[in-house]
Amino acid sequence: MNTKKSDKMLRSLNRRSFIRLMGAGTAALALPGLGCAGPKGGKKPNIIYVMADDLGYGDLGCYGQTMFHTPHLDQMATEGMRFTDYYAGSTVCAPSRSCLLTGTHTGHTYIRGNRSRVADERVPLRPEDLTVAEVLKQAGYTTGVIGKWGLGEAGTTGIPNRQGFDYWFGYLNQGRAHNYYPDYLWKNEEKVILEGNVVERNVAIQRAHYSHDLFTQEALDFIDRNRDNPFFLYMAYTIPHANNEAGKEGMEVPSDEPYSDENWPQQQKNCAAMITRLDADMGKIFTQLKTLGLDEDTIVFFTSDNGPHQEGGNDPEFFNSNGPLRGIKRDLYEGGIRVPMIARWPGHIKAGTTSSLPWAHWDFLPTAAAIAGVGVSAPVDGISVLPTLQGKAQKDREYLYWEFEEGRGFNQAVRMGDWKGVRRNPDAPTELYNLREDLGEEHNVAAGHPDIVARVEEIFTSARTESEHWPMPAV
Repeated sequence: MNTKKSDKMLRSLNRRSFIRLMGAGTAALALPGLGCAGPKGGKKPNIIYVMADDLGYGDLGCYGQTMFHTPHLDQMATEGMRFTDYYAGSTVCAPSRSCLLTGTHTGHTYIRGNRSRVADERVPLRPEDLTVAEVLKQAGYTTGVIGKWGLGEAGTTGIPNRQGFDYWFGYLNQGRAHNYYPDYLWKNEEKVILEGNVVERNVAIQRAHYSHDLFTQEALDFIDRNRDNPFFLYMAYTIPHANNEAGKEGMEVPSDEPYSDENWPQQQKNCAAMITRLDADMGKIFTQLKTLGLDEDTIVFFTSDNGPHQEGGNDPEFFNSNGPLRGIKRDLYEGGIRVPMIARWPGHIKAGTTSSLPWAHWDFLPTAAAIAGVGVSAPVDGISVLPTLQGKAQKDREYLYWEFEEGRGFNQAVRMGDWKGVRRNPDAPTELYNLREDLGEEHNVAAGHPDIVARVEEIFTSARTESEHWPMPAV
């Protein structure tokens, strides 16, 4: 069948109904590039996907950071595969997470911004929005999410327990997630009151429980409870996001150690301490896997939801948090969307390897399905990168696509091979950069390559469907 016609037909189907029609465990027709290469027998591998919040491309030692320390994540890279060209789903929280969970980019995913531009309210995932958790549940996995959700408020169709997750602990509302000392968190569909934390206007005035530490303990407990059966754990940490409403306490952390004596601004000490704390907790997770004999049976991914921020008194230039890249959070230049990605799976991923494969959040769903050994025929934009993880030949793709609007115009971006196209509004000229020669996107070469610009502009139109909440502005 013609690929374009096939994709159009699949997109007309209800995503969740299509999977149910195919049936759990059924050998379904794979979308182009998807594949199915899971284990042939025995216990299926556990899958842990850890996502930091606002961690920049240059914020880890293995990506060039020299001012503060991330030894456990650096060791993870030494023992696994480090990707140089991995991309977040979007340049802010909610749409990036929507892309990750649904396998669709921001031209198709339902949630394309933090708040609806039309209704000025948070938009939840719908019942028909198939998630990676639902795919893995059909493969026999116990599924859990811990940390920051941001895809549905209490009582809506978007809460984790209505989107395929067996267990959930954390913040539903991403605005409340800015406070690291909340007065309550959610456990499944019940509020858990954190005695000793008192909050006024989203600012903690009494502090007993640091939410990040609670998340780590919940993760260790989830792994321990599910040691005998395959599990999928999505760890959506909130570090190093700022508390935007806490003024001088914007980068909240119990202690600025081990950087207390550094001659740095206080918020930079706090930011570094937050990231090192996250790194130490990644070490605890790896220790737990080894203690339980699960290390070689578990693939762990680590990444970020978007580029570094300048909120809560943080200065992304101080630590060169975007590395050699242009832009930060809310930009569609590389610094806003290119993020760290490390994958570790002893005995399956060759240690100490580096890959320049361009891939993105929406590729995780088909990759997880392939790892679990199940086919997926839902209308996804992603492809499985399991071949690359296993050191095998990887199917090519033509492009990656993003769109974003949050008070900065209707921005679009396309990566096509080494070419990167950026347009800040539908009526604005398209900028073109050669990332191989100009990683910092300093030299707009659109005038010299009209054929490439024309193809990028075709993609700006064809790669998206109209959105009721984030429509393209009229030119």
